[in-house]
Amino acid sequence: MSSRILTTSVAGIDAFMRDPRGVLSNAEGGTIAVFADNAPAFYAITPERLAQLLDIEARLSRPASDVTLDTQFYEEPASAPAAIPMGKFAMYAGWQPDADFQRQAALWGIALTQPVTQEELAAFVAYWQAEGKVFHHVQWQQKLARSVQINRASNGGQPKRDINTLSEPDNQIPPGFRG
Repeated sequence: MSSRILTTSVAGIDAFMRDPRGVLSNAEGGTIAVFADNAPAFYAITPERLAQLLDIEARLSRPASDVTLDTQFYEEPASAPAAIPMGKFAMYAGWQPDADFQRQAALWGIALTQPVTQEELAAFVAYWQAEGKVFHHVQWQQKLARSVQINRASNGGQPKRDINTLSEPDNQIPPGFRG
């Protein structure tokens, strides 16, 4: 079995057990891979290398400028990838189907001619949030596809009528009537 080694310095576990400080002092970059049975068992780092890594982590966690924004004005960047929970999970606000959802729905036998609208998705999420059921991500997508298919078919494939619109009177005079 192959494994990726994350440092150029390696040592056997027996040598490391006999003289851990000596082995670490000879480690290039302050990091060493300790091998057991021809595979990396663990990594060891010097206190200096640990301090460097913690400093890098602290610098990356700070904002790039000294200007801070109130939390009410700050939003997370939209380019951050959406994390898909592993295993079963309850529906949550902000859940999104995969980018290739229409193609997947077609593989499941549900041909969606139009992408899912934000209103359809919001209604689906709101319903299932209240239900509190747990399913895998793919199962949620299948439920969404079936829900959209049923809702669109129930209206003859037409978008739902807005109940707030006012109808316009017909100005045409039917044949046989006098105007």
